[in-house]
Amino acid sequence: MIRQIPDLDSLSLARRLVAHEAQDGRIVESLAVSEAGEKLRLALSRLIGTAGFFSVLSRALGLAATKVPSLRTVRVNRNGSLNGLDAIGDPRQTAEAGAMLIAELLGLLVLFIGATLVLRLVSDIWPDLVLSESATSSVGEYDAK
Repeated sequence: MIRQIPDLDSLSLARRLVAHEAQDGRIVESLAVSEAGEKLRLALSRLIGTAGFFSVLSRALGLAATKVPSLRTVRVNRNGSLNGLDAIGDPRQTAEAGAMLIAELLGLLVLFIGATLVLRLVSDIWPDLVLSESATSSVGEYDAK
């Protein structure tokens, strides 16, 4: 039986990452999506290489675009950066679309390396972000057994 991408509440976590990058409204959420994505790109490219990150992000974009059709215009550059996210238009829609993309990326990472390592990676990138109990409560359920 094929499992759905584990939730780990990755969408809530992705939204928290975007909100954290927005610094409580000091920068626009759509720009915060780019900042969060860039931090993930830099950290993951060191671990899996640029081509590896490109592949994982491309797959995450494909999955996210089925849920948020406005993401169909976004492209992943060879270096793993995104092109066209800002063209979505409304900053709120851009922020939500970006959060969905980050959530799919986190979900894929959970499938590949397990929730514990994903949460550790997030903690390394955002050391001042306090992970809620809801984000970590189902961790053991998704780790490789």
